[in-house]
Amino acid sequence: MFNHDRKFIENKYHKTDEPFNPYARMAYHGYGYDKSTGLEDEEIRDGLAKLYEKTKDLPHPVAKAYAVKYVLENTKIDINEHDFFVGFWSVNRLAKCITQDKWYDEVFDNILPGLKEKMHDMNESGAIAIWPDFDHVVPDWDSILKLGFSGLKKRAEEYKELHRNNNTLTAETEAFFDGIIIEYTAIIDLIDRLYKYALTKTHPKAKKVTECLYHIRDGAPQNIYEAMQVIYIYFMISECFDSYQVRSLGNGLDNTLYSFYQNDLKNGIYTREDIKELLRYFLMQWSAIGNYWGQPFYMGGTNIDGSTKYNDLSYDILDVYDELGIYNPKIQVKINENTPDKILFKVFDMIRRGKNCFACCCEPGMMKAIMSYGATYEEALNMDIRGCYEAGVRANEVVTGTGYVNALKSVEYVFSNGFDSRIGKQLGLKTDELKGLNTFEDFYIAVLKQWENLIEMTIDVSKQYEKYLSFINPSNMYSATIEGALKKGTDAYQSAVKFNNSAILNCGFASFVDAVMAVKKFVYDKKVVSIQTLAEALNKNWSGFEDLHTQILKSPHKYGNDDAETNRYAEAMSAYFASKVNNRPNARGGVYKAIMHSAMQFVWQGEKTGATPDGRHAGEEISKNASPSVGMDKNGVTALINSAIKTKPYNYIEAHCLDVMLHPSAVSGDEGLEIMKSLLFMYMKNGAQTVQFNVFNTETLRDAQKHPDKYKNLQVRVCGWNVLWNNLSEKEQNAYITRAENIK
Repeated sequence: MFNHDRKFIENKYHKTDEPFNPYARMAYHGYGYDKSTGLEDEEIRDGLAKLYEKTKDLPHPVAKAYAVKYVLENTKIDINEHDFFVGFWSVNRLAKCITQDKWYDEVFDNILPGLKEKMHDMNESGAIAIWPDFDHVVPDWDSILKLGFSGLKKRAEEYKELHRNNNTLTAETEAFFDGIIIEYTAIIDLIDRLYKYALTKTHPKAKKVTECLYHIRDGAPQNIYEAMQVIYIYFMISECFDSYQVRSLGNGLDNTLYSFYQNDLKNGIYTREDIKELLRYFLMQWSAIGNYWGQPFYMGGTNIDGSTKYNDLSYDILDVYDELGIYNPKIQVKINENTPDKILFKVFDMIRRGKNCFACCCEPGMMKAIMSYGATYEEALNMDIRGCYEAGVRANEVVTGTGYVNALKSVEYVFSNGFDSRIGKQLGLKTDELKGLNTFEDFYIAVLKQWENLIEMTIDVSKQYEKYLSFINPSNMYSATIEGALKKGTDAYQSAVKFNNSAILNCGFASFVDAVMAVKKFVYDKKVVSIQTLAEALNKNWSGFEDLHTQILKSPHKYGNDDAETNRYAEAMSAYFASKVNNRPNARGGVYKAIMHSAMQFVWQGEKTGATPDGRHAGEEISKNASPSVGMDKNGVTALINSAIKTKPYNYIEAHCLDVMLHPSAVSGDEGLEIMKSLLFMYMKNGAQTVQFNVFNTETLRDAQKHPDKYKNLQVRVCGWNVLWNNLSEKEQNAYITRAENIK
């Protein structure tokens, strides 16, 4: 049945035979919907403009709830013969135009004048990427599946009355609850509309869908299919209507669904094959959406008694995913000493066959990181993994990504004395003229001061705007799932959970280390070139200095080669960043957390960074995550891991990731699986958090570049997500080919 329906589902959110930009994935429509079920997007926008005149003076949670309600009431819907999951037409966050967009401008134009220009300069310079972040939310899935939408609404109503009885129902608190109640009423009404529309359908799937909608309209899901439908509906409304990205499907998808799985098998509701069939339809929803960053879910973990949380459903999910041959959603697998080889080897085998959807997340290092900011052992043990591979306390932690700090800009600013030629402004510090940097110590101190300045600038700016996150975008849907927020009567995304934290990202770290080492070796130790002449070479983008450029590129003092001196500086500089960030108070009662992660900034910030002493040309990508600069790790994977260990991964208390590229010949057969396990476990025992594997050979990548039609399903792991090879630019493809050439 699924194979018959698959092509139709692939066209659910955008037409696969038409151009598609995954960064703007919600701006598209797929197959046509019944026009009698709702309005077109432009008609909804017109209605929202009229609604704004009625709601503009209301408290923001209430105004937002009415805007979301209007879109949910008027979007077209679908109950399709090819799908077990419902369809929504207007998924492009239409309500934002009269809520979040206006309130963002109000904050940055009126409340915080001048900050908008400063943030623009930070972003445009490539030194710091910064913006208010609403894209890393994990709701309390246990509450959602235990209570259902109607139960969440009822619980909010009960807490509102409790506050009223306790004389704590202020106008602000009342608005908080009213926003939740209005929005959840609209969600329940939408499900009722879907249910009534399903009653008009006679196709084979209609009866099952109708029964499902009837149950989840009025209460909690009763079987695994209904649980999956609730997860899907919550995700779609939160992501596409409420404007909060849901960055994990379940609190461990296999464990969140396992009780339903067991009950359904025990009571004969579904067979194991029935459930696999439903999983095919479920997983294809996210493949069809086509989010460039990938939609994550995690699996596994460890019970309090030390046993593994992997179960039969875990295996079934992997089997179905493998069979589908998709690359989205992406999967984080929790790894520990107790992880069954059956799981490990299944994952490793999928990776070496080109299924690069996996991030291997090492529980010991992650738990150590989480406990370092005050979480208990039990909280760390039951951590959520969200986004790319970030970890945090389940249902009691919010983390915003406040700034991506380009470490390599610190070196650039030493050479320019803090002046940024890209924006024509003094963004860095005036550390000293180059002629005053007489020793490497002088240079090194100047670099650290510039780096510290970027970190402090990020903290200063984020402290100003993070006070207004719930003003800009109240988290009505999310807050309803967090009981602590209901007890306090305040927005869960702002300050109502135990850990209201903010992450600062260390970007371009290996390029930064390589640049510092190049200056040390070629300017101060060997005296091959003066710092003024090196500055001239950088200003000319190495033109006319080709011999020097070649010498620097061939230097063994590169991060990733287990060079003792380079490792010492990598260790020191990694610790410097973590110490400047970790556990600093933020504006929401929480702390800042260091993270070794780059997202797409390794490309975007690289485009805005001039030539640097490590041998980079202006505009080339910078290193990503904890990984080496492209093509610079030439001593094999063990040397790479030894270098990464020196960064003390567990000191990055939000996340830390290493990308490892292996040659297919090194991991073939049963022995190859053992090799992958030994590499992962060696790193895990030394504090690792996350490892991502790519298994490539140069010949395959070059052939794929020349003959893309032969490699339509070839995947690569990019940063915290995987994409199809054919969706990468030629420049990005060339970077992978360069790394593959150096595999040993």
